Amino acid sequence: MFSKLKQFQDLRNQAKTMQNALAQETVTEERNGVKIVLNGNMEVLSVTLNESLSTSVQAETVKTCFNDALKRAQRLMAKKLQSMGGIPGMN
Repeated sequence: MFSKLKQFQDLRNQAKTMQNALAQETVTEERNGVKIVLNGNMEVLSVTLNESLSTSVQAETVKTCFNDALKRAQRLMAKKLQSMGGIPGMN
């Protein structure tokens, strides 16, 4: 039982370490003067709009930038997880 508790504690510590490392990473996507910055935890850090674009073009550009940034952040997270040895017990 204590072995399982120790494994759980190790997993929790590894997850916390990864979360802290990912918070330091940023992903930036920019198109037509619209820029979105996410951290590795997929939290939006900033959004910059291009006021010269129409509202509908801005909306579409924000959506595209966000989706692309999110995909890049997910790949970053997977890469970090792999470099940290994956999830214990899942290999």
